Amino acid sequence: MGDFIGERSRQILFASWQHFSLVVQCLILATIIAVLIAVLVYRNKALAGIANGVSAIGLTVPSFALIGLLIVPFGFGVTPAVIVVTFFAALPILRNAIVGLNNIEPTIVESARGIGMSRLKTLVSVEIPIAWPVILTGVRISAQMVMGVAAVVSYALGPGLGGFIFSGLSRLGGANALESVIVGVVGVVILALILDLILLGIGRLTTPRGIRV
Repeated sequence: MGDFIGERSRQILFASWQHFSLVVQCLILATIIAVLIAVLVYRNKALAGIANGVSAIGLTVPSFALIGLLIVPFGFGVTPAVIVVTFFAALPILRNAIVGLNNIEPTIVESARGIGMSRLKTLVSVEIPIAWPVILTGVRISAQMVMGVAAVVSYALGPGLGGFIFSGLSRLGGANALESVIVGVVGVVILALILDLILLGIGRLTTPRGIRV
């Protein structure tokens, strides 16, 4: 194992960086998309119910099947990988964003409007900051989930550590096959832990002191 890692250290580090970068960029994009959708639908019970239903159903879609469908129009490479990871990342964030915004006390919103805040300013300055801890919990859940999904997208020749896993599995029983799989799996776990610690720190820095748990 030591020889395998030593001989391929640069390749492992580069693949790890690609994997981490893919997840972080897709997570940022998914957060923006999910929060925007939540803002548009959370006041309407019917639309919020539809959004939550789509979120629940979307999580049942096999990532392999979605990748297979996207390869046809987009081919192999980064594009289908980004679409798949962003899609799965957005689902828990959307659900949590709707829950967080719906759980805000109406009196708080009324008080903000009463002192002359516009609807948009109330949303940005009051509602989203209060809902942020719940939204961030969804982001953390998504981060752990899509770290594994990002490994699967290597099936479409996407970037990341999944290449080591699939390469090893395709040669199982051959030289260094098991080592390749272990490096990929352990690498994904380590990256997931690192990202969760980063998100935990971001939560401490961005959550208003008055609503920290």
